[in-house]
Amino acid sequence: MKISELELHTGVSRHTLRYYEKQGLLQEVSRRDNNYRDYPEQAVQRVHMVRQLKDLGFSLKEIGDVLDALRKDTLDCAQGALLMAQKRAVVDEKIAELKSLRQMLENEQKRLERSAAQQNQIENARPQARSIASNRLSVAKASRPIRIAPCKT
Repeated sequence: MKISELELHTGVSRHTLRYYEKQGLLQEVSRRDNNYRDYPEQAVQRVHMVRQLKDLGFSLKEIGDVLDALRKDTLDCAQGALLMAQKRAVVDEKIAELKSLRQMLENEQKRLERSAAQQNQIENARPQARSIASNRLSVAKASRPIRIAPCKT
């Protein structure tokens, strides 16, 4: 199967397929007389497995190790279960870190919201203080007698 066919069957770009081959994840690739890559039918399942393991959080190095063990038929169910348990432990640790980060972000958001509310109260109080002061000034001016010219005695 040509790389374009594998691309259609897997939804993975030809650039990524070449990268997987370069990384040793797709080793079953042969070359035709015209030097085009020739992928076996099994490559479709390999690519799907790589994508699934990536979705589970495995690095390409870890995926390569799993695929090598599968090729050599040295990976049994107990080892697979252990591998999944180890990856799950890493995921649980990341979840705990993310929950802690989420709590810190929530606390900071609340602190900033309180600060913004206090700042708005202060800013809203300033125009009222100015209008009260100007009203007092107007009242004070109105209660004084108006003098246009100096008084003669």
